[in-house]
Amino acid sequence: MSQAQADFAILGTTPQARLLAGLLAGTHGKSVVFVGESRSGFRLPRDLDLSIAPLTRPDSWALLRAAQPVVQKLITRIGGRTSWGRLDPVLFADSAEGQQALAHIRQIAQGFGLAVEKLRPNALSNGREGVVFRDVTMIHRVVAEPALDRWMVQQGASVLDPRSDIVVHTDGSGEIRFGEAAISATQCVLADDAAILRHLPAENWPTLLLRRPATTILTEPTGRIAAPVMLEIDSGLTLWQRPEGGVAAFAPGPMDNVLGKISALLGGTVHRAGQSQYESLITRDGAPAAGRIDGSGPDVLAGFGPSGMFFAPALARWLAGVATEDENRWLAARLVTRSAHTSPVAEYAAPLEAMS
Repeated sequence: MSQAQADFAILGTTPQARLLAGLLAGTHGKSVVFVGESRSGFRLPRDLDLSIAPLTRPDSWALLRAAQPVVQKLITRIGGRTSWGRLDPVLFADSAEGQQALAHIRQIAQGFGLAVEKLRPNALSNGREGVVFRDVTMIHRVVAEPALDRWMVQQGASVLDPRSDIVVHTDGSGEIRFGEAAISATQCVLADDAAILRHLPAENWPTLLLRRPATTILTEPTGRIAAPVMLEIDSGLTLWQRPEGGVAAFAPGPMDNVLGKISALLGGTVHRAGQSQYESLITRDGAPAAGRIDGSGPDVLAGFGPSGMFFAPALARWLAGVATEDENRWLAARLVTRSAHTSPVAEYAAPLEAMS
């Protein structure tokens, strides 16, 4: 069996994982192998890629705000102008705590120059409050994912069959076997929930990460909702109205719980065109998590939310050892080994009981 060597093996399915692999190979000169299937055209969505998120930390907004034009320009070069679009998403909450968090998010985002407006009273329903972000970038995955796959190869990454046999060792190295060949990787990066759940052994499981069921439901075409994308920060539910009129809804929680929440929000019986349930990960403090377990093992990336793709350039620099001072400081505070109980980077997150 012939065997090659790579610096990094990026394991994941998301645009964030693809962009990370291409940047490590093309910008930072690393030898990279990528293993991950495409989800955009064949599965119900589990998340979106937006240039905003319900972030309450100014340092997170600073990184995200700086990254947005860079990533947008790069994605345009990779996939063309149809690989992204602009929209006005709404973040909303019912609880008093969630509404306080919304006010904080709006204030911080405005401080970084974003156009954010509080919705008029009762614009959504009695007692519910929301804010609308104007001119937000959303990545069109159906266009962007195949373009990213071609681009990764152009950047020098090896894109392997997702059915390849993968072994991740306890020291973080790995081996990918395909046919009569194999590639050894010095460092594996588990770049999404599925990769972490599959390859991170139970004995190395960090206390920060929690497994939770999650659900996606696609409705039949229905009436227009208040915004093309709506994020309920109390429960982690996202509503995305697709061009044909159906609503893709995804959230932590079992099928019955999520269906009940969607029915209440849409005002009646939900006629389902498709549904799926799967296991997902959350962090106990609601903030992103990155890095290795106790300084060894594979790198993990979890909890980056809808804006995760826009953090890919900073993550690539960090993994390559050339991050800026601000990026190093931000990621050092969000290592997967941190304690959630004394976390100085905690974000507002849905209560755990809302997800079970």
